[in-house]
Amino acid sequence: MLSTNIKEATKAEHQNLEKQVVLKLKAIRSDQDYADLLKHFFAYFSHIEETIKPFITASVLPDYAQRRNSGYIKADILELGADITDLPFTTVPKIENTLQALGALYVLEGSIMGGSIIVKMLEKGGVTKGVSFFSGYGEATGMMWGNFIAVLNAQAKTDQEEQEAIVAANETFKHFAYVFEKERVGTA
Repeated sequence: MLSTNIKEATKAEHQNLEKQVVLKLKAIRSDQDYADLLKHFFAYFSHIEETIKPFITASVLPDYAQRRNSGYIKADILELGADITDLPFTTVPKIENTLQALGALYVLEGSIMGGSIIVKMLEKGGVTKGVSFFSGYGEATGMMWGNFIAVLNAQAKTDQEEQEAIVAANETFKHFAYVFEKERVGTA
């Protein structure tokens, strides 16, 4: 099953990204620091969303329009009194079909699952606003994840198709981590 295989096959890249994000989270001392972290997320999410957009339609993922996206990140940045200028440089993997797009979306949707932990970390540091993105779908988070996983599993019918999604997910993790490793400004 793709959902099981993709989790195992992306573990190393996932942990590398997580390490980058946790370092940034631990350095947050103000709303402005938090807004800076969100700018990294916004730069990457908005870029990858444009890349996968042609392939993730309502016929593929019926609730796609209701899913969390970079618009939530932008709203959080603005709530913190910052703006979306001076964004970090981003690159994204090449996405050429629905399976690759779902592999990339696996990374974006998966980030929701750790969101509640991030919100708690922020609260401990005194940051309590601008958390709509990391709050995910609230009580519906598990259901939304389950719906996504069902679509992901149904799309990959062969080992080769699974591999396409897995490669795309690994590349998505790598490119996302790159946003935190490189402190460059601009867009790709």
